[in-house]
Order: sequence, then C-alpha cells, then structure tokens
Amino acid sequence: MTITSAEYTISSPDVRMCPQTGEPEYAFIGRSNVGKSSLINMLTGRKGLAKTSATPGKTMLINHFKINGEWYLVDLPGYGYAKRSKREQEKLVEMIRGYILRREQMVNLFLLIDSRHAPQRIDLEFIEWLGENGVPFSIVFTKADKQSATRTGQNIADYLTRLSEQWEELPPHFVTSAETRQGRDEVLDYIGQINREMAAS
Repeated sequence: MTITSAEYTISSPDVRMCPQTGEPEYAFIGRSNVGKSSLINMLTGRKGLAKTSATPGKTMLINHFKINGEWYLVDLPGYGYAKRSKREQEKLVEMIRGYILRREQMVNLFLLIDSRHAPQRIDLEFIEWLGENGVPFSIVFTKADKQSATRTGQNIADYLTRLSEQWEELPPHFVTSAETRQGRDEVLDYIGQINREMAAS
C-alpha cells in the first residue's frame, strides 16, 4: 500500500467524542517510550505527524489521523507509565479500554512491544486481556535496529514461546525500525489486505 496523504483530524478525551464515521480504524498502542510516535511517522512518511518526545507518556488523548482519505490511524495513550498519579492512571485505563472495547470502527489493534527487552509481564497481561475480550490485534516489535539481529530475534522468539503456552494460534507479528524503515511495507500491506477484504465482503 502507498500512503499518499496523512492528516491529523482530532484528539478526543473519550471514545464517545471520536469521529462519527463508518471508516475503518487501525489503532496503535504500547507501553510508554516504546517508539509509537516514531513508528507512526515512519509508516505515514510524515516526519512530524505524531509528536515524538523524550518524555514518556506524552499522549493523553485518542488521536485520529486520516490516511488516503479512506481510513484512520489512531494513536492511543501509552500504558504502564508509573510517574502518573493513581487517578490519572485510572482515567487513562478507562479511556483506553473504552476505545478498544466499544469502538466498532476499530478493525485491528497494533500492540507495540520494544524488541530490546525479554518478555515483560505488563505486555503479557495486556495481550491476555485482549484475548479474553476477543479483540483483533497484531504485535509490532519496535526498535529492531537498536541491538544485534541475534538478540532481537531471541527476544521475539521468547515472546512467541510464552504466548504459544496459552494461544492455539499466534497473532500476526511484525519486526520494525523507525530508523531503517524495516517492516514498513509489511505493516502497510497487512492494513491494505484487511481493507480489501472488508470492501469485498
């Protein structure tokens, strides 16, 4: 798939305030500092589309970006940022869960995981929650350029091994780097494939 246009549309504090359209949405979520904004900018080819920051946990709203005038890319707040107050954390969890469980337009959730780390409990628990609620999702391993390919491959293999203990069929997964653009074509082709299947049905 080729992205010809990508524009910011709206930021919403609640799922009820999201755009009232029937167009498909692909949401991106991950722990704070997983490289979400950099990945979104790399996928769309628009350097400043999603705001990147050295400070984790900057995204506090549900951000919609219209792609090719046909579908939305949705940037969700990161989870697991400990420096927020308990009330703030509860509010974010409520917002994230509200969108994921109630947004009918969301056809796939891309869960971003930092490939530099061994399996993290917070990510595994989030994946389990997605499974329990029947949420269609894919895993995107980020920052593949930040260490050796061997180390990255081992961490990903460890994740998939852990997941296969509970899942009969593993979700699709992609290995990406915002720096080298690794995985860009694969993620966009996957979105394009889903869009075509929806249009044909």
